[in-house]
Amino acid sequence: ALLGGAVGDALGATTEFMKPAQIQDRFGVHREIVGGGWLKLSPGQVTDDTEMTLCVARGIVRSGGWDLGPIADRFAHWLSGNPADVGATCRRGIEEYMEKGRLEAPPDERGAGNGAAMRVAPVALYTLGNEELLSRLAVEQARITHHHPLSDAACVSVGTMIQRGLLGAPLRDLRAAAEELAARHPEFRFEGYDGKSSGYVVDTLRTVFDAFFSTDNFEDCVVKTVNRGGDADTTGSIAGAIAGARYGLAAIPRRWLEAIDGGLREELASLAEQLVRNSPL
Repeated sequence: ALLGGAVGDALGATTEFMKPAQIQDRFGVHREIVGGGWLKLSPGQVTDDTEMTLCVARGIVRSGGWDLGPIADRFAHWLSGNPADVGATCRRGIEEYMEKGRLEAPPDERGAGNGAAMRVAPVALYTLGNEELLSRLAVEQARITHHHPLSDAACVSVGTMIQRGLLGAPLRDLRAAAEELAARHPEFRFEGYDGKSSGYVVDTLRTVFDAFFSTDNFEDCVVKTVNRGGDADTTGSIAGAIAGARYGLAAIPRRWLEAIDGGLREELASLAEQLVRNSPL
């Protein structure tokens, strides 16, 4: 789940903010981790999706339990280092924490971005075996920066799909999580997907769901996702986390894993093991 998220991020960063026609003209089908993109990244370099996921995972593991303070502190330290990319809602929420120590952003009509859902995978691992606990903690971590019902619901849905994938549930159980989300918030229905792949969390998850449920392996899922362009590092990261949970480490293309920095790979693997070791399961 964590490594899948990282490779999806690195693959998708190249096509972020591009239109599908532009991607096709330049790459045909974009399926190799080559860096570049608007951020001019090195091949294998990750973005805020993986960096904020690391903050959540480190905050949980190194504090020995659930405490939002260490997670928010890591967000603040990360932001202070002038990261290559950070979403406006994430920046605003972290700066609020730095100035006021507030661990819950106020409700915000503009807060329906994807910046909380993209970092929920460590929470899914830490709460593995207890979906009720997942639902609570996923929203708590989200609200450090994002306080909107659609963001909250998206975090729970992504986390639930990751958990069910990790536990070997049949595909219908993962689809049930997506359908439960759409039943509560019809905006998320992905039948008749229109191709929009923006930072709006509804567009993000519709892109991910369309790709995940129309493919049957990790590589095809992530490739289909990032070739939609738009907010492709985040759609790629979320698709990679869900598909990684569903299909397992062996299904992630070795060439993609080897493109990621070795130290990052090792840390993600170590954090994942520690998160699951401390889970209800």
